[in-house]
Amino acid sequence: MDDKAGRVQVCLETRSRGLVAFVTIDRQGKLNALTAALMDRLRAEIEKLGRNDELRALVLTGAGERAFIGGADISEMAELDASSARAFIMRVHGCCAALRDLPVPVIARIHGYAFGAGLEIAAACDLRLASHAATFGMPEVRLGIPSVVEAALLPTLIGWGRARRLLLLGETCSAAEAERWGLVERVVPRQALDEAVQEWLSFLMECGPRAIRLQKRLIRQWESLPLNEAIAAGVDCFIEAWRAAEPRLAMQSFLAERARRRQI
Repeated sequence: MDDKAGRVQVCLETRSRGLVAFVTIDRQGKLNALTAALMDRLRAEIEKLGRNDELRALVLTGAGERAFIGGADISEMAELDASSARAFIMRVHGCCAALRDLPVPVIARIHGYAFGAGLEIAAACDLRLASHAATFGMPEVRLGIPSVVEAALLPTLIGWGRARRLLLLGETCSAAEAERWGLVERVVPRQALDEAVQEWLSFLMECGPRAIRLQKRLIRQWESLPLNEAIAAGVDCFIEAWRAAEPRLAMQSFLAERARRRQI
């Protein structure tokens, strides 16, 4: 592997109820730091997966034992100027937007460092699962630049005060703190990380595939709508669910299983 360039590994796993994609950013010698080329590859792979109607979930992680994503590549950023900075930062945003626009849930499997652009990408995922060894931070101000693009998601996740601590002070926080703050949904020992990922995947696979896609789309709508409009969007989404057979079949199966259990 060319560690300077890095690679994006995609593994599709066929399960009885659909496909699960495991996407790994592999640039271990550089803490999986993102270059422009690596971000282009990541975005392209995610967008390609989004066109697969059989996809049920995506798990995003970093290769090795040191980092989820250690940020954007500093040596590459050091060469930017006002003309080239926009194109570079829009690549970070493009990766985050691709994850948010993916029609199925994305689980961030986080071990080691999740700094800068790495934390923004984690924030763009739907669910975040971390090992006890994970560390989180937004150190951009220490390098002379502000945290931008999907750093805007942080106040919603952890509140304005804690977001200011990360963004203005350049502080880092442990996995335990991240869980208390709501930055990650669950923290487990390193050796239990993959098992916990599989547990969440099993929950997702038990749900209606169309319902999950509708739910993710609705959550995205809620983020930008006033309360009354968010409720109205939910009504429309509920009606949309009934345009297919999935609710009726799922509920009939539930009722049949309940009747069976009562007879035992």
